[in-house]
Formats: sequence, C-alpha cells, structure tokens
Amino acid sequence: MQLRIPGPTPCPPQALQAMGRQMINHRGEEFGKILNSVTGKLKQVFQTKGDVFLLTGSGTGGMEAAIVNTLSPGDKVLSISNGAFGERFGDIAAGYGAKVIRLSFEWGKAVDLDAVENALKADGDIKAVLATHNETSTGMTNRLGDISAVVKKFDKLLLVDAISSLGCINLPTDDWHCDIVVTGSQKGWMVPPGLAMVSVSERAWQAHAQAKMPRYYWDFSKAKDYSQKGQTPWTPAISIFYALDTTLDLMLSEGLDKIFTRHAQVAQKTRAGVKSLGLSLFPDEKYASNTVTAVNVPDNIDILKLSQVLREEYEVVIAGGQRKLAGKIFRIGHLGSVCEDDIRSVLDALNKALLKAKKS
Repeated sequence: MQLRIPGPTPCPPQALQAMGRQMINHRGEEFGKILNSVTGKLKQVFQTKGDVFLLTGSGTGGMEAAIVNTLSPGDKVLSISNGAFGERFGDIAAGYGAKVIRLSFEWGKAVDLDAVENALKADGDIKAVLATHNETSTGMTNRLGDISAVVKKFDKLLLVDAISSLGCINLPTDDWHCDIVVTGSQKGWMVPPGLAMVSVSERAWQAHAQAKMPRYYWDFSKAKDYSQKGQTPWTPAISIFYALDTTLDLMLSEGLDKIFTRHAQVAQKTRAGVKSLGLSLFPDEKYASNTVTAVNVPDNIDILKLSQVLREEYEVVIAGGQRKLAGKIFRIGHLGSVCEDDIRSVLDALNKALLKAKKS
C-alpha cells in the first residue's frame, strides 16, 4: 500500500521493528537514556542549542502548548494565516483568551510581508506572532525566514507550526530566531502519531515566566524539571520513543542537506508528473511545498471515485481537500520515508485512475 497522505506517513521497517520491543519502566534508567538520546538528536535536526521537549500528544497539542506557555489572557497576538492550519493556530489562541488579530491571506497565495510589517507597526501592543511554516492544507511553504526578519524587527515572540516541514524542509530554528517551533512525530519523522516535539528559546522562557494562561499537562516547566531526571512528567508513548530513536539515527546518517535535497527532488518530480497528466497545482508554484502537493480537481473528475479507484484498484491512498477546499483539491503527501520510485508508481496509478473517475 502506498500511503501518500500528508500524515501519518509510512514507517520504515527499522521503526516497526523497534516498536515491537517490550515495555520498560518510564521512571527508570533505561528510558532516561532513550529520552536523552532522542532529545540530543532532535536538537541537531531542529538546528537549535535551546531546549527541546517531547510531549505525548498530537501536533495540535504542541500548538496549544506553544500558546499556553508563553501568553496570558488578553495578550494581543498576530495570527498569520493562508490555510486551515494557520486558522487553527489563531483559534487555539482565541480559545485561551488571547486577543487575536487575524492577518488572513487567500489560501494558496503567499504571505504579504509588507502587510505583516504594517500590522506590527499599527499596534505596538502585539506580544506574539503565530506563523505556519508549511501549510499542509494548501500544499505550500511560507517564507518563514523572511517572516521572522519582519517579526524580529519589532522584537516580538515568534511561535511556529512546523508540523509538516521540520525534518524535511530546512528550518534553522536558532538562525531564524524562532521562539517556539512545533512538529509532530507522524510527519517527516517516520514514526506513528503520538508525540509532539517543541523547541523553546531563551526569549520564550522569559515569556513563560510571565504567562498566565491555564496549563498543567502542557507545562514546559514540568517538562524541563523532569527532563533533568531523564523523565517526562506524564506517562510517555514509550513505543514511539523506541521508533523515533531509530529513525533519528537514519536521518542523521543520511544528513540534513541530503534529506532536504531528496524532498525537493521528489516534490519536483511530483509536480512535473501531475502537470504532465493535464492537471494543475492549487498553490502558487513558486511557493509549492516539498512535502505535500495540492492538485486542483478537474470539473470532469469525480474526486470520491478517484480516491476509491486509487485505493481499491491500485493500493494508493491520497488525501482530499479540507474545509472550503473539500472536493476541490486532492493532496499527495511525499514526506519522510519516500523516494522517486514511490512517486513514479503513484503517478502511474493516478494516470490510470483518472480515466476511470470521469463523471458520466
């Protein structure tokens, strides 16, 4: 089966084998060694010298952790959005009482950096900026380095959703002055859902000391205190730690630059292949993602039928559109454990399935 959705992604055999290990004491020395090992390797991929924590939960849980650990009810937050997950980030902040200023752009179009600067210039009380590095819902990557340069010009906190980019697309956390970066285990890390990984800058810790939003399970102070003992505050997803320790070895052995290049090449092959079938890309191709390709559904194609034929006849699973893009696009995930041969087989199946999915 070719699982080509933007997550969960296929697990390599080494990860599956690692997860088959017996349980261990999560308060014992053996788990402490694994936690320290995984944390050290994650810092290399995050490209940070700051703290990195592993939280048992989904990527959205990590986004919530970023909010509640750095903000107080009533704080003004600029939420930059050009897709479903950008909107979700703002919704989480609003749910905890932040005053969210929504800077929304057309889905699939680039963030206007001048608009970001003007919004920050217009309201000096803004405390933090929420940004999505890779917008999974539209298949595009935002210019995070450029966004950061604008945000830091005004000395604001930068909280980043990098759930579907980190480990696949270059994101130098420290060089881009990202205060919180969030990712999820089921994406480019090649292990099952269940862990959110977050980096915390020194500036974020300063904000944390003043933050008044309610928090308990997601409290970074608890995570830091327990990490110094080689533990997590709560019972961790031990099997996923086993797998992640293994896949991080695979990633570091391949090398970050080679990983980024592989994803860029696979993405380019995907985009070229889709266009060769007479299909068009949803986002501005200049900003097309290297982890997920979003494709417009032609008027003469039944998208439900297309997905069914791909799954049942060719063992290829793709993702549909989300929210206002439901029925209008489909998405091909190509992150983590993926190579050009995988995409070649997906495109071949897509070519055949399109003929069978035409509306009568």
